[in-house]
Amino acid sequence: MKQRGQPTDRKFEARNRRMIGRIAKDRRLARASIDWINTSAPFEYAYHFKWLGIPIIQLPPDIIALQEIIWKTKPDLIVETGVARGGSMILYASLLELIGGNGRVGGVDIDIRAPNRRAIETHKLAKRITLIEGSSTDERTARKVHALARGRKRVLVILDSNHTHEHVARELELYSPLVKKGGYLLVFDTVIERMPAGYFANRPWDHGNNPMTAVRQFLRRNGRFVEDPEMAKLLISAAPGGYLLCVSDTAKAKRNPRKRRPARQRGG
Repeated sequence: MKQRGQPTDRKFEARNRRMIGRIAKDRRLARASIDWINTSAPFEYAYHFKWLGIPIIQLPPDIIALQEIIWKTKPDLIVETGVARGGSMILYASLLELIGGNGRVGGVDIDIRAPNRRAIETHKLAKRITLIEGSSTDERTARKVHALARGRKRVLVILDSNHTHEHVARELELYSPLVKKGGYLLVFDTVIERMPAGYFANRPWDHGNNPMTAVRQFLRRNGRFVEDPEMAKLLISAAPGGYLLCVSDTAKAKRNPRKRRPARQRGG
């Protein structure tokens, strides 16, 4: 028996897909979006939002997109590299609490500062969170994350720590195997590639050496993931091209027709 509203819902979703396709092709809109990001960045715009009392340090459209992905895929483990002040840990835990079940959040950071750890571990949702202190590219840290994922069927991985090409490429190598078909691998701060050269003067990342360059290399070599075209709708995002959907559990690695030299690294 058909439910009332189904045809309308299908038409609504189909129209949305068409409009998102138009958004993705509109260069004027893309320029306006990156101009807005560049103009707002000196005001540390992303730093001014909290989730259930804890600073989240993300752009609002990305927060909404994270919610959509988590609600749609219902992961039983969410792994994020880069804990910062912990707001994202609380966001994920709150959504898992609403979904129900035994879903957990694993947060990895090379330095979890005492006030941030205290804010996370005393929060009402702390029961769903495991903090792992150590470099996300260290084999010992990776083993702890993989141990946390043991027996979990739906893992969401979010990379948001050190933003150099080398670091992100290593994270992709270590943690992408945790994600299975239908799941997501999210890489944040790909937007660095679209910002003015030299903008991050006191950081080791810049044009040609950032998460976007690592993602491009990863997609050339790995046949399991594709960019999710729906996320073109975000416009204002720290992760353009970084929302990766897993489309296969078994795809073989791609072979490049010719060898490419790795991007030159600055710092580490």
